[in-house]
Amino acid sequence: MLKQFMSLNGDRPNKAELEEFFITTGFYDLMPLALELAGCLGYDQTEMIEAICKANDKFYKYPPTKNRTAWFRKVYEEKLREARGDILTHKARMKYLGK
Repeated sequence: MLKQFMSLNGDRPNKAELEEFFITTGFYDLMPLALELAGCLGYDQTEMIEAICKANDKFYKYPPTKNRTAWFRKVYEEKLREARGDILTHKARMKYLGK
């Protein structure tokens, strides 16, 4: 994800915006659904960014065949959970290693 983050933001790595990730991945039209879904489930922007990157990866491996919106909703929920787990694991690892 860091590579994608840096390529999107160039020389301003601290100014990542969720909208840029949705535009880059091609899911800009589904951003309102994603914001509503993440808000209802209690996820923050960093988890949403990680989840949209993961959903984009899955899109290239297993693209939707019929209903793109339903596919996105199901995959995005799954990837939000994975993103939270990855972020919590990363934070715990950094705390443990003292970095």
